[in-house]
Formats: sequence, C-alpha cells, structure tokens
Amino acid sequence: MMRKVSLVVLGAMAGAATVTIGQQSHLFAGGSARAAISDTYRSLNLFGDVFEKVRSDYVEKPDEQKLIESAINGMLTSLDPHSSYMDSKSFRDMQVQTRGEFGGLGIEVTQEDQLIKVVTPIDDTPASKAGILSGDIISAIDGETVQGMTLNQAVDKMRGAVNTSVTLTILRGPSKDKQDIKLTRAIIQIKSVRSRKEGDDIGYIRITQFNEQTYEGVKAAMAKFQSEIPNDQFKGYILDLRNNPGGLLDQSIAVSNAFIDRGEIVSTRGRNADETQRYNARPGDLSKGKPVIVLINGGSASASEIVAGALQDHKRATIVGTRSFGKGSVQTIIPLGQNNGAVRLTTARYYTPSGRSIQAKGIDPDVQVLQDVPDELKGKDDTKGEAALKGHLKNGEEEKGGSQAYVPPDPKNDKQLIAAEDILRGSNKAAISPDQLKSAKVPN
Repeated sequence: MMRKVSLVVLGAMAGAATVTIGQQSHLFAGGSARAAISDTYRSLNLFGDVFEKVRSDYVEKPDEQKLIESAINGMLTSLDPHSSYMDSKSFRDMQVQTRGEFGGLGIEVTQEDQLIKVVTPIDDTPASKAGILSGDIISAIDGETVQGMTLNQAVDKMRGAVNTSVTLTILRGPSKDKQDIKLTRAIIQIKSVRSRKEGDDIGYIRITQFNEQTYEGVKAAMAKFQSEIPNDQFKGYILDLRNNPGGLLDQSIAVSNAFIDRGEIVSTRGRNADETQRYNARPGDLSKGKPVIVLINGGSASASEIVAGALQDHKRATIVGTRSFGKGSVQTIIPLGQNNGAVRLTTARYYTPSGRSIQAKGIDPDVQVLQDVPDELKGKDDTKGEAALKGHLKNGEEEKGGSQAYVPPDPKNDKQLIAAEDILRGSNKAAISPDQLKSAKVPN
C-alpha cells in the first residue's frame, strides 16, 4: 500500500522543503542551504589536507593530539576573548577552582628566583599544623628540585589525593637552614570570603571570587556581624568586590539575593529570543535592610559586576570606587566526554535589572574615588578593560576603557574603604569631596 506523501516548498527553493511521510517529518536542504553545507565540507576537507601534510612532512614528528587541540582552540578563540578549549587537565583545574575545595596542603605560594616561596599557610591545614611559615622557601618536592618548574607545575605536585603524603624541602631564615617536612594531604577549602568588623559598627565582607562556597561564606559573615554588633549601632555593610574576576553565575545571584528580597537580579539573552532567562530574587533579605556600600574597581569583572549592577539598579547600595572591567557575557562549560576536556563557549550576554548591558562599558560607580598610587606603580595600576580586548563582543559606539585597579595593602591608606565608612557613618573626611558625599544617598 502506497503511503501519502505531502511536499511543501517554502518560496522558490530558497530555504528548505519539508516532506511529510506518514507521521514522520524530514528536513531537506534547499539550493542555497545545500551550497553552504557543501562549502563547509570543502573547508573541512581543506583542514584534513593541511593536517595530513603537517603530520607527514613536518621536520619533526608532531604530537597529533596537540595539533587537533590547537586547531580547536584556534577556532574558539577566534570567536571572542572568553571562548576556549580546555584539555582534560585544564578542565579538572577549572572544576577545582569553581568547587572551592581540593586535596592539598593549604599553602599560598608564589615564585621567586626560580624557587617557590610561601606567602602564607592557611589556618587549620596540614601546612599550618606542620609548622610551615610565611617566607619559607620550598626548594624540592618529594626530593625533586623545583628549579625549572613553573609555579603551576609545583602546585600540581603538592596537590593530590586526600591522605597521601608529600615531603617538602624547606629553606628557612637568612641562613637558609634546610629541613625536610613530611605532610599528609587533606581537603582544603578555597576561602573566597573574608570578613571583619570595621570599628564597632560596620561589617566588612571581601569576596575574592565566586565559587561554590561563596554564598555560604557571605551568609555566615552576615550572621556573625548581626550577633556581634547591636542593631541600634549597626551602620551597615561594606561589600568589597575589587579585583574580583568573577566566577559562577548562580553564586552571584545568591549573593545579590542576600541584600534584596524581590525583583529581577539579572537576565541572560542568547542568539534566539526564546533563550532569554530572567533570575528573580526570592523573599528573605539577609541584611535586614541595613545600608550597603559596594566597592568596585577596574579589576571587578563578570559575576562581581552582576552583583554591583543589581544592587545599583534596585537602589539598594551605593557603589564606590572606579569603573568596573565591563565583561557582560556568559560562558557555558560543555564537557566533551571520554576524558576529552571541555569547551568554554560564550552563549549569552547578561543585562542588569534595568536592561543595561555592561559589555565593554562596565559599571560606573555612584561615587568615584581614586587611590594614591605609589610612584613605582603609576601607569601600571590601570586595567585596559573588556573594550580593549581583541575580538571582544561589540556594544554600540559608547564603549569605555578600563580604570584604576590598585588597592593599598594597608587599610589605613585605602581611600575607597575610608570613603565607604564615611558614607555609612555620615561623616565627611578628606577621602572624598563634599560634593561626592552629597550625591551619595545611602539606602534606607
């Protein structure tokens, strides 16, 4: 028995034709679409030809896997500065960064004269318990000298499975006294939130990145302040997002929600209109309506800009500092399976509650405060911003460059922090001008 076939042609074969056979629908490419597909496959054949030439004729035998990975990464990086390919190791490292915990020793390190120097041991970790000190030099790891290693290679050797051991050779003090210290790896949490009281009346919260631990860290800090500072004396919060490069979208939404209890926090818009997503606050303002100052600078990007933009648009916070970086795009991590790493692909732009795109423009502070920069750092303290990145997503004609990103190591010299305290306390010191204070409306 012959089935009924219905052929519907849209236009004059300019697009596509749909053929319905029984209950099944099949899409056949029309003329121009067919030609485009043919051109694409010709280009893929060209890639195959070039790959084969390199594979067979290059002066030295190339790493074929590396060639393919480089080709994939080249394709992705040609799209924009934030799309890229991650091999399996880079993907694992990224997961560690966003998860906020790993098996390790608990040491913050830097590289100095081809050796690894301890910046500080993290409290209550194997390193601090074993007596590792700030300033110690790590000259060898499990007997292998660190000279010739990159910082990342040395860090990789110190990380590992929980309950496994590693021996560090330490050089200590002016005489470089040598000693071997054996440590057992444990779960180390990356502390993305640090907090302290400023005086007896202000809660200061510093977020260094947005990982899976961030919201819980902010929540705990706020609860601690509320238990320690009497409500009638509590002037408010300072949320420091300076030099925060961003991180997880859901964590930036949760942190924003800690200070507002209704309304939109952020929306993301992809290539197609039906891909728009809106993220709204849930009831429950953890800050209990206390005034909020948000500190930003040229190093504040991505997730930190989402928080600053949401609180600014809701008039929930006064933004103090300098213009932010201007990264207004969302990257989706797409695992490739079978230990093949992952693709980091820009899939959407994000918009503040008022509909602002900060892409290549950044968040402008309500109160601009510049730091006093040491002479040796002048000219090196500014970030170029998203607008200066080659291949960045364009955002009209009014793109803006970066701004100052210097934060003094001593809080006593931190003019932006002093300005935030002045605003919360209603005082007027030399840190900011009377006009700036007048324009700074602290939310009730």
